[in-house]
Amino acid sequence: MSKRKLIVAITGASGSVYAKLLLDNLLKLSAQLEKVGVVMSDNAKEVWRFELGNQDYNNYPFTFYPKMDFNAPFASGSAKYDTMIIIPCSMGTLGRIAQGISNDLISRAADVVLKERRKLIAVVRDSPFSLIHINNMKTLTEAGGIVCPANPSFYSIPKTIEEVAQTVVSRVIDLAGLEQDTYRWNEK
Repeated sequence: MSKRKLIVAITGASGSVYAKLLLDNLLKLSAQLEKVGVVMSDNAKEVWRFELGNQDYNNYPFTFYPKMDFNAPFASGSAKYDTMIIIPCSMGTLGRIAQGISNDLISRAADVVLKERRKLIAVVRDSPFSLIHINNMKTLTEAGGIVCPANPSFYSIPKTIEEVAQTVVSRVIDLAGLEQDTYRWNEK
């Protein structure tokens, strides 16, 4: 299996636990990864500090890029990053991507991934959805993106908040094409 190049974008929607668990899982799956580039919005950092009570996003060994760094390699298709995961994905970010507005590194990278026909996974985290949200999800899907709402499953009988959130993260890892050891329905 060839190693993957991933972009992880973290926006200011509630659900920092999803981003944290994804980064933790990517550390464990590092043998499958060539590069991981991370970009966080200012609101993402604020929400992380509020929800998780720390700034541990500073402790990951991945390359972090400022939100306005259009010199980041994945701001161009020539860098050949194959997958972008936006986790959690705010509805504002989703709307800008769906309408082709590239006003920061997150929306530019998503634009690049879509135009290059690579994999974009948007883990949207809001409830309920307005018609505008639904139409933006439809537009993103029609453009080749994958909308993966942060809707946990419960058939693995999770016992903690992290185990509940991990059901979403495991699904995202599967969608990204990475191999992992995780709960599978009706498999022993």
